[in-house]
Amino acid sequence: MIQFSEFSPELLGVYVVLFLAGISIGSFLNVVIYRLPRNKSIVRPRSFCPSCGKTIPFYLNVPVLSYVLLLGRCSHCGARISPRYLLIELLSGAAVVAYFHIFGPTLQCVAAVVMTLILIPVFFIDLEHRIIPDAISISGIVLGIALSPFSDEPGWIGSLLGILVGGAGFLSIGLLGDYLFKKESLGGGDVKLAAMLGAFLGWEKVLFVFIASAILGLLGAAVMLIFSRKIRESRQIPFGPFLATAGVIALLAGDRLIAFYIDHFVRI
Repeated sequence: MIQFSEFSPELLGVYVVLFLAGISIGSFLNVVIYRLPRNKSIVRPRSFCPSCGKTIPFYLNVPVLSYVLLLGRCSHCGARISPRYLLIELLSGAAVVAYFHIFGPTLQCVAAVVMTLILIPVFFIDLEHRIIPDAISISGIVLGIALSPFSDEPGWIGSLLGILVGGAGFLSIGLLGDYLFKKESLGGGDVKLAAMLGAFLGWEKVLFVFIASAILGLLGAAVMLIFSRKIRESRQIPFGPFLATAGVIALLAGDRLIAFYIDHFVRI
């Protein structure tokens, strides 16, 4: 069960440092989101404007601050830079601070931060490109297993069971969907992402992810079909964003929601 720490003014400096570290990681995640699905190196070259290709000077590549000061435009060509860059930096910084506040300086906090920072690029890459790169999900599985022995929940056995339940469960759902609809209904990237979530969350919470992602997917698909012409024409709805969102919900509130369901709906 998650226990929230009390805010301490003495820790304000720690929160500031963590936020700065988080937005810096978010800046790197922006590089991953742009380059990885385009098969470009995430290391070289240095950051550049997506419109004119001009290398961004280091003094104009300060997370959050540069975007605000430049009013979201390239300093060289004046092209508009997507607000997504600012959003991801702020989201990453907020996640690091929030998890430290919730879990304190523990390895459980580290695992929560790592999982969430992996899910951020998954969310945006799948939303734009309809793919979940193996480099992200498989690396996430390895990290989930590596961190599991240092936590009582899920522990390394729970982590391995989570991988099995998440991967095999979603594979089974995908195969059933393929049979019923006579076309691919769930991509291999979704299966690997489910296995990764199982590595971090354990088998019980990954079962919760099954249900939560399905509900979110139905609601999200309805909204996308109404407002996105691209989705209506392709009839391809990315499931990764819903899996990622359900994973964070399971991390933060899975225990309480599962307990609520058992207390109110399960009769033994």
